[in-house]
Amino acid sequence: MSSNPDTIPDGYRSLTLDEISSLEKSGCHAEDWGDISVAADFTPERITGVSFFGSVCLGIFDKRIETEEGFRRPTGIHNAVLRDVTVGDNCLIENIGCHINRYDIGEECYIANVGRMTTDEAATYGEMNIIPVMNEAGDGNVIIYDGLTSQMAAFMVAHASERDVWPALKSAVKRLTDGHQRQRGMIGSRVKIVNTQEIINTIIGDDCEVSCASRLNECTLTGNDNAGIYIGNDVICENTVIAAGASVLGGAKTDNCFIGEACHIGKGFSAENSVFFANSYMDNGEACAAFCGPFTVSHHKSTLLIGGMFSFYNAGSGTNYSNHAYKLGPIHHGTLERGAKTASGAHLLMPAHIGAFSMLMGKVQNHPDTRDLPFSYIIASGDTTFVVPGRNLVTVGTYRDTEKWPRRDMRPRTNRTAIVNFDWLGPYTIQAVIRGKHTLEKLKKEQGEDAATYVYGGCTIRNSALQKGIKYYDMAIRLYMGEAVRDHFCELPESSIGTGEWTDMAGLMVPESEVSLLANEISSGAVDDIQTIEERFGTMHANYDTYKWNWTYSVILDYFGLDTLTEDDIISIGREYETARREWLGAIRHDAEREYALGDMDENLLGSFLAKLEQEQI
Repeated sequence: MSSNPDTIPDGYRSLTLDEISSLEKSGCHAEDWGDISVAADFTPERITGVSFFGSVCLGIFDKRIETEEGFRRPTGIHNAVLRDVTVGDNCLIENIGCHINRYDIGEECYIANVGRMTTDEAATYGEMNIIPVMNEAGDGNVIIYDGLTSQMAAFMVAHASERDVWPALKSAVKRLTDGHQRQRGMIGSRVKIVNTQEIINTIIGDDCEVSCASRLNECTLTGNDNAGIYIGNDVICENTVIAAGASVLGGAKTDNCFIGEACHIGKGFSAENSVFFANSYMDNGEACAAFCGPFTVSHHKSTLLIGGMFSFYNAGSGTNYSNHAYKLGPIHHGTLERGAKTASGAHLLMPAHIGAFSMLMGKVQNHPDTRDLPFSYIIASGDTTFVVPGRNLVTVGTYRDTEKWPRRDMRPRTNRTAIVNFDWLGPYTIQAVIRGKHTLEKLKKEQGEDAATYVYGGCTIRNSALQKGIKYYDMAIRLYMGEAVRDHFCELPESSIGTGEWTDMAGLMVPESEVSLLANEISSGAVDDIQTIEERFGTMHANYDTYKWNWTYSVILDYFGLDTLTEDDIISIGREYETARREWLGAIRHDAEREYALGDMDENLLGSFLAKLEQEQI
């Protein structure tokens, strides 16, 4: 036996001759027993049938751990091949079909019936993988790394074509990921890995479970003591980073993906070159080059999300997108702004841009751009696409959606990464509502007050829909302004920040001026690290109410033709708010009663919903 004290890690010691003899009697052997280091209170009787190669460090094994609910077993290592591995205290490792190679394993882990776990020198663990979202055939525009947020990903997509910003972002991410890189794979503490075929070049954080998966290759699972990650049966993940609280199960397959906090990918869903953030839920269908922002949901088979940016989105069964014109390749892409939905069987031909909180129905083939007509129904009928402006503002569905999203946030309460602003009537949506009202009034003026239909961007708006749309948009504006002045009674704005256009960065609603300022600072080198960029996003979010009031004050003056906002003006706006609110809740009540009239709705359900509306009117 050879032993070099300088190579023994701190806290470990060499094996004694008696311990070596005990291990050999238990069916163990080593390439060189001198390369094996153990904890001070090492118990060799807990090690059986193990072959040791290279440098191996073993902790103590003097407790029991739970391997199944209600069943605890003694810790130890049995029937395994270990090469260049560190095993923490009180793990249970058994029945490793091939070997565990180049891994550091934390405490109290259960690893059983695994084909092989190995790490090679070229491992990236899925980080610095640059993927193309939106434009499937384009250059990469999102860099995957441990800690990627929806805001950072949206920022990357928006600025990937800017030659000064994009290289600076890549360099910043490279410096960050260089700090993450390890010579060996890592398994955190309290991890359970059972009945899994292959784990290659993968880091698995604390409190994760991998059960019956087929393959994890070049992956990072960033579980922690707040929330682990669950990888289930028949899953194949390649070049994928998965955040805390997420689950991938039921034969799902991912390649070149980021799966964010509390996301669910299951029931055979397949995803390629896509990102999912904050409570997104995907079953049965598929995604390719998709940017799925917070609360993106797809439950159904034959549903394809491709070449699009989505947020707070619900895909109806059989929803499909076409990004291929069969000429220059699958280069086309589109955006469905926050809160959009598609009905069963919907089809959208890219490029297209659908406004916030809109509902799309039928096979839409004329590339609509309705970003300035939010809360609309977009309905395909043959070759014609009809737009019903503002209709979705007064539906039960929108009312319920805006109420349920905060309650359905399943992310850990602490250390959340993605910023999610749930404000549905804020500057971002109201600026579009105001443009929508002006657009409809302009159409009415230019195409005639008595026209049967109006043409807007290749779409058709019926006269009655246009008239109601103006009314709906005015209602939304007065709802928003009334709430704003009530919360800021006779308060002057602090600055002009936020008085321009706003944008939605996958959950973060922010003035475009602040995003442009940050981009300029990155291109100039004034901001050159990911942590500072994320802190700036956090500052923008923290200042949301201030920026919102700056914008709102300016808009109120313009909308009502005022020079300043007096107490009398505030009282008048408050009265209009009360009227608008009664009309809004009344319209939602009518929508609920219409649904009840269909005949298959429980009366008690209607009664409880209407009682809630009555309470809101008090």
